[in-house]
Amino acid sequence: MIACATAALAPLVATHDPTATGDVVVTRFLPPFSTDAAGQVHLLGTDRLGRDVWSRLAFGARVSLATGLLATLIATLLGTGIGLVSGVWRGRVGTVLLGLTDFALALPRVVLLLLLAALWQPGGILVIVVLGLTGWMSTARLVHGEAVAAMSRPYVAAARALGAHRARIAFRHVLPNVVTPVIIAGALGVGNAIMLEAGLSFLGLGVQPPVPSWGGMIASGRDTIVNAPWVALAPGVALVIVVVGFTLLGDALSDRQSGSWV
Repeated sequence: MIACATAALAPLVATHDPTATGDVVVTRFLPPFSTDAAGQVHLLGTDRLGRDVWSRLAFGARVSLATGLLATLIATLLGTGIGLVSGVWRGRVGTVLLGLTDFALALPRVVLLLLLAALWQPGGILVIVVLGLTGWMSTARLVHGEAVAAMSRPYVAAARALGAHRARIAFRHVLPNVVTPVIIAGALGVGNAIMLEAGLSFLGLGVQPPVPSWGGMIASGRDTIVNAPWVALAPGVALVIVVVGFTLLGDALSDRQSGSWV
């Protein structure tokens, strides 16, 4: 929640322009809580170009969280649609969709991400689309299993006896029963998407400078980890906390669904 609030209020909580460099010779690599020549305090210090690390961290939270949430939303919607159709409409349609899902699962996702990011101009929109289009398979498998189980339940048989069409059964009776598992899977998937975005940005295939991103900040500070560790440690710690937070959120939702949440 703190990370989401920081991302939403980045223009208010940031103390400096995240892309402003100023006098590089004077302001570069200032340690945390130091004051520059103009009397401005840098809570987490500055990087090699004299940019305020805290301000870049706050605006970078927007990039990382937006990428993770939007990519997970695309993957969830796509996977839910494919899984629902393959679970309700059996036969050729289901076989083709399951075959497509298994084929996509067999592809190494990281290699595919690197290939697609290298073929087109790297950027935030491309990263969101690529992560979304390569992360729907597990959701599709999950929804397919839940849909198949739901189709064998008495209320579906009753709906069929009353003459309900498959589309009505799918959206009125099956879909509501798969929403909760999908939400849990989505909460767990956000952390994974954030990690993948940070990895692509670290390799220079994600969000491009001067736009701040946590992966890019870690990459810019890897060469100075000994002399100025705060440059890479600040986004690294933030990345770990956010990913662990989304993982714990998914676990809590799963425990609550199973009735073991205290």
